[in-house]
Amino acid sequence: MAHYSVETIWSRGDQKFLDNRYSRRHILRFDAGLDVPGSSSPQVVPVPYSDPKAVDPEEAFVSSLSSCHMLWFLSIAAKRKFVVDHYQDTAVGVMAKNELGKLAMTVVTLKPEVHFSGDPLPSREDIDQMHHEAHEECFIANSVKTEIRCEPVYGNAL
Repeated sequence: MAHYSVETIWSRGDQKFLDNRYSRRHILRFDAGLDVPGSSSPQVVPVPYSDPKAVDPEEAFVSSLSSCHMLWFLSIAAKRKFVVDHYQDTAVGVMAKNELGKLAMTVVTLKPEVHFSGDPLPSREDIDQMHHEAHEECFIANSVKTEIRCEPVYGNAL
C-alpha cells in the first residue's frame, strides 16, 4: 500500500469573504516542496476571483488521467522493445450533468501522438494494443467513474 499527500494552501489575507468576492487562487504543494499555482476554473468562478493562469481542479483531473496513461504506455512500449522518442497528448475533459443531474467530468478524451524510432517499429495494431493495455493498467482510470476515451493521433508515427 502506498500513500500520497498534497498540501492545498489558501489564505484570505485582507480580502473580504462573506460577500463571496475573494480570490480562489491558492498553492498546491507536491512532494513537500514543489508549489503549483491553483485556482477555481474561470468557467466556474469569473475572473478576477479565478486565475486563468493557474491550474484548476478540472484541469488537474484531466492531467492526472493523461499522465498516468502516458507513464503506463511508455513502460509497455519499453517492455515490447519499441523506442519512443516523443509522446504528446492533447487531452480534453467534458463537464456536464451526470445521471443524477450533478455536474461532473463525464468524459475525458486522450489524444496521444507518439513518435517512435529504431527497429522494430510498432504497427497501428501494436500501438492500439499498447494504449488499450495502458488504459487497463492506469491507476487513475481505475479509480474514477468518468468515461475515458483514447483516440491516438498517428500523424507521422508510422
